[in-house]
Amino acid sequence: MVRIFDTTLRDGEQTPGVSLTPNEKLEIALKLDELGVDIIEAGSAITSKGEREAIKLITSQNLNAEICSFVRALPVDIDYALECNVDSVHLVVPTSEIHMKYKLRKTKEETLESALKATEYAKEHGLIVELSAEDATRSDVSFLIELFNKGAELGADRACVCDTVGVLTPERSFELFKTLSENVSIPISAHCHNDFGMATANTISAIRGGAQECHLTVNGIGERAGNSSLEEVVMALHTLYNIKTNIKTEKLYETSRVVSRLMKLPVPPNKAIVGDNAFAHEAGIHVDGLVKNTQTYEPISPEAVGNRRRIILGKHSGKAALKYKLKLMGISLTNEEFEKVYDKIKNLGDLGKYISDIDLKTIINEVKGEIIKKKILLDELTVVSGNKITPVASIRLDFADECRKEQLIETAFGVGPVDAAINAIRKALSGVADITLEDYRVKSIGGGTDALVEVVVKLRRGHEVVEVKNSQGDIIRASVEAVMEGINLLI
Repeated sequence: MVRIFDTTLRDGEQTPGVSLTPNEKLEIALKLDELGVDIIEAGSAITSKGEREAIKLITSQNLNAEICSFVRALPVDIDYALECNVDSVHLVVPTSEIHMKYKLRKTKEETLESALKATEYAKEHGLIVELSAEDATRSDVSFLIELFNKGAELGADRACVCDTVGVLTPERSFELFKTLSENVSIPISAHCHNDFGMATANTISAIRGGAQECHLTVNGIGERAGNSSLEEVVMALHTLYNIKTNIKTEKLYETSRVVSRLMKLPVPPNKAIVGDNAFAHEAGIHVDGLVKNTQTYEPISPEAVGNRRRIILGKHSGKAALKYKLKLMGISLTNEEFEKVYDKIKNLGDLGKYISDIDLKTIINEVKGEIIKKKILLDELTVVSGNKITPVASIRLDFADECRKEQLIETAFGVGPVDAAINAIRKALSGVADITLEDYRVKSIGGGTDALVEVVVKLRRGHEVVEVKNSQGDIIRASVEAVMEGINLLI
């Protein structure tokens, strides 16, 4: 059994441009605990007052996971961690020559002394200590063994090897962790970065070499190219190596999307395990194989990770794919309607477009001559903005559904007028149609102050995604109408 140390809320939050509020951190921590993570690194208590508030919020929940704070080898860092009531500290000490000489400006002896004093101080105050060597993979191995064993003598519970700049290879990783696990008296954990795209492979090799714990982030987020991806490592261990963890794998997709939404970091479609294309198929020969046996082109079932199979229709699709897709969606067509729908799909495919479920439904309605009625209408929009005014938008939406006669009125603030307007829409529809804005792009069409602007929005509701364009002279109106069209398509 391999223990999972999740650092999404610390190393993951260090992704450039990401900053979470205490409540957002709590929401992610709750999801990580549901997922079955063993240790949650909730942040670095020394960072700020807001960071300490977030860590305290998390420790107050009595979660199953061990709650940890990152600390340097300084008593002040440990004191702030204690103030937050954490269970453990991730005590990080630079150990490479380049880090000690240029970053710490300390000798090897001075570095060792400060690390041991900090370990002793943390243990005296009742903390679990994970003694971590920063830039360990560019450090002298004998120094790592000395540091970890002397730390263990003072009560350190675990030792961590950090591949801080991602220079390990799978072969070196196996040998390094084998050497350390054979010569260090406490469990070893692996913390790998993805600078050369080998973080997952290096982490698995570390475990094969003797590591009993690994540091991971959801979606592989983190500084520079990111950290080892939790979903990739866990599923590779479970499926390819028959090595178990406490992770509830069916919750991986849902957790991935919560982190993506709160950190505003879209998950690439081709992301392993949790990407929208991870179980998507377009080529006719692949779909034909899936119809006969899903294992022909899927190494694991999408349901095992909370994802789902998607049959993508486009220029590579055959009629068998369309028939299979219609069967999955519970839609029946006459032979004539089927041929017309198929021709439209091929024509759109030749134009470089793939057909989503929503696009397919729209095409079918067009072929059948059925009009799609909008269920939610924009009745009124007011936006106020200025030099000394925080942008605020008020919106009124009407239900056009015969079964539901009501108005939704909401007001919201934003960093700009467009943001305020879209926030007001989402606030009004919260609980009615929870929609996530995954992407927003705008470009000018033409020149001059009266130029048209084209707004493109990408919206998600659960597994369904829709992309809508709208062009107008008014960027606020174009944005709002694109969002409203997307919402109506999704519901």
